[in-house]
Amino acid sequence: MKWKREDIIFETIREAEVWADSIANEMYGRVFDGYETPDYKIAYALAFFLGQEREFIVHTEKDFKKDRCIYKVWVTT
Repeated sequence: MKWKREDIIFETIREAEVWADSIANEMYGRVFDGYETPDYKIAYALAFFLGQEREFIVHTEKDFKKDRCIYKVWVTT
């Protein structure tokens, strides 16, 4: 499973939605299978976008690393 990790945090849900839409497109293209972010807004939007694709089973998890919350979203088929 290939993961993409980024540390960006957006101020608004709209910014996160635009970002998550581009990430979802990469995941549709199988560039990677999972995404990690400290921004719950990105994880929320990404899970929503991926959940619209019938072939994907969307998984989410909240993890703590170095006293920070990391949100993970990944897909399986």
